[in-house]
Amino acid sequence: MDTSRIQLLLREFAHQRNWERYHTPKNLAIALSVEVSELLEIFQWLSEDEVSAIKDNPKLMAKINEEFADSMIYLLRFADLLDLDIETTLERKIARNAEKYPAGQAGDFVKYSERE
Repeated sequence: MDTSRIQLLLREFAHQRNWERYHTPKNLAIALSVEVSELLEIFQWLSEDEVSAIKDNPKLMAKINEEFADSMIYLLRFADLLDLDIETTLERKIARNAEKYPAGQAGDFVKYSERE
């Protein structure tokens, strides 16, 4: 995915609608929270069997795609406004997580700060 190209498209989209005044880091973080909550709402009352079969439900998958896209749009706009280097930021976080959660100890559900 060419995030820079998509961020440019989103920047132009917002500019054409005079939305820059609304697209602040605070507002985008709030909007992101709302969109992720809408994604979560899809799964709220589903059983594990229903969740396992969700890929076979075109109606739910369409809704998931919409909410996922909305969430990504806000994340990309947020990163654009704050000049975050997405790739570097993710690589650093993955490296920190590898230190906090060593592969040999993963899956034991013990918080990294409580390990001996």
